[in-house]
Amino acid sequence: MGQVTISDEPQASAPTTAQPPTNPPAAAPSGLALDDGTITVSEIVVAKIAALAAREVAGVHALGVGAARSVTSVRDRIPGAAPSPTVGVSVEVGRTQAAVDLDIVVEYGTPITQIARDVRRRVISSVEQMTGLQVVEVNITVDDVNLPALTDSRGERLQ
Repeated sequence: MGQVTISDEPQASAPTTAQPPTNPPAAAPSGLALDDGTITVSEIVVAKIAALAAREVAGVHALGVGAARSVTSVRDRIPGAAPSPTVGVSVEVGRTQAAVDLDIVVEYGTPITQIARDVRRRVISSVEQMTGLQVVEVNITVDDVNLPALTDSRGERLQ
């Protein structure tokens, strides 16, 4: 099956590729210069902000692809285990810019293109307001649709 890409930007006649920001090594945080020092924002901080912002959008059921959601679901049931708030989110953070990739599951019956636009706007706004980083791209992959629970005439859930 093919993959659909949703973009709010007009398409140019020649294909272009958005380049992610140049990054320090993967675990290295960014540094925003100030008059009296720097502010360092790590990738995990940007990922958490993006995840929370995406989950706030109506029509987003969950983040992450099937296997990751299953592992997280099992781990979340273990007493004392901390939930993973960034499942389904990956980020690249440079000195002053960030790029975000999200894997989402939408609710059945919701307009996917509108949800994707709303998620993109919310993530950009939240990350930029909270970190001061410029978000250069938010790539969204819709991995699944959450179907309503199906029941038979007696109200029992069908498999």
